[in-house]
Amino acid sequence: MATATLMDFDKALELFEPVIGLEVHVELNTRTKMFSPAANPAHADNHDAEPNTLVAPVDMGLPGSMPTVNAEAIRSSISLGLALGCSIAPSSRFARKNYFYPDLGKNYQISQYDEPIAFEGSVEVELSDGTIVTVPIERAHMEEDAGKLTHVGGATGRIQGAEYSLVDYNRAGVPLVEIVTKPIFGAEHRAPELAKAYLATIRDIAIALGISEARMERGNIRCDANVSLRPRGETKLGTRTETKNVNSMRSVERAVRYEIQRQAAILAEGGTIVQETRHWHEDTGTTSPGRPKSDADDYRYFPEPDLLPVEPSVELIEELRAALPEPPAARRRRLKGDWGFTDLEFQDVVNGGLLSEVEATVAAGAAPQAARKWWTGEITRVANAQGREPADLVSAEHVAQLQSLIDAGTLTDKLARQVLEGVIAGEGSPQAVVDARGLAVVSDDGALIAAIDEALASQPDVLEKIRDGKVQAAGAVIGAVMKAMKGQADAARVRELVLTRASAEEA
Repeated sequence: MATATLMDFDKALELFEPVIGLEVHVELNTRTKMFSPAANPAHADNHDAEPNTLVAPVDMGLPGSMPTVNAEAIRSSISLGLALGCSIAPSSRFARKNYFYPDLGKNYQISQYDEPIAFEGSVEVELSDGTIVTVPIERAHMEEDAGKLTHVGGATGRIQGAEYSLVDYNRAGVPLVEIVTKPIFGAEHRAPELAKAYLATIRDIAIALGISEARMERGNIRCDANVSLRPRGETKLGTRTETKNVNSMRSVERAVRYEIQRQAAILAEGGTIVQETRHWHEDTGTTSPGRPKSDADDYRYFPEPDLLPVEPSVELIEELRAALPEPPAARRRRLKGDWGFTDLEFQDVVNGGLLSEVEATVAAGAAPQAARKWWTGEITRVANAQGREPADLVSAEHVAQLQSLIDAGTLTDKLARQVLEGVIAGEGSPQAVVDARGLAVVSDDGALIAAIDEALASQPDVLEKIRDGKVQAAGAVIGAVMKAMKGQADAARVRELVLTRASAEEA
């Protein structure tokens, strides 16, 4: 794949105005699929199912099979639409979207086209410096997910060069809500950041509503990022590209930035932008061409003849409206006050996309400052080194358990980092790692005193200094004891015992 020419980002923004649009797919965590009784792999109980075990005739497109709408998915979709400030349609209809999906057995997708369940909304998005941007929502519509193809034998994992492909129909028919923004103007140099912050906001809403597992590494939330540029002073929109299925907040930010730089370089040279889908490559931080982007007419939409219109009652809509959680911006303000964080501390959490993780860790029993320290510190450091999201590495419950071991004196901070390493490596819970690796702090004063006496005996000059009141000399003994204990001792307790033993020797 040839490397694209990129323009400096600031230079690109001098010449062109970026316009972005975001399409976010949220997998609902209902127990069954959108149109069949098969178990839903997006539900927490079914993540590890073997391929092609969560299927029903409808999912396979078998002749004579008929879809039936999942009532709980309707409720979840309405709740999400309301949380996005949308109007809920008194009547909406499913449609057939005719496009060749090799991983959908019936070769069309049941979606919504011109009659979505939710429309005309907006959501407030907070940027890193506290700036609030209102993102306009065009629609939120229901549809089913496609299955999953695995291309085997190629160098890239894509169909080009593969020897054969395997299809898993487990995901076929998973309930989805697709949220489509209107074109977003005025973001300028903050367009990449806004894309990331918007995706984080949608994730926070889905988690607060309890309608999705919202695990981006599992594809529960995916984003298609549309980017176009127009010369400064122009009113006509430029040709857009759509980078498909980006599944992390960091990647969405990088993909938008990359497309701005790539398109600017082409336009500055007098070239034209091809309206197409593009693939995001996490390893290289680049996009590559997919297929020419189809318009709505190309999909030959028509009303789904096997499903009745969805007509929620006013009573149901108001019931769901009354149950809505607080908006993300209000939630952030509340949590900042509850946790007692400074502006800088809280912004570190928000900028890292870690608000839900810290909140869940506090709910699991950790102190707010301890939860913040772990997520914005060691966990983020490891995640960055591995090119992953922090939430992919460890659960909030395990972080809270890790901190409880520190609070109980079972672990020091240094030992806790070793335990975290084991948890991330899949060795089990923090307690299981402590037991397996033998990492608990040595709390037997007898063992510590024996090590201290040995260290004092080998360093008589240090002993004399301590007796002369130079207590800082105890550091050498403490270091020797910590080494003898392989780091598994409380340095404060060792220091206390060192001074006590030195005084006892003098007496």
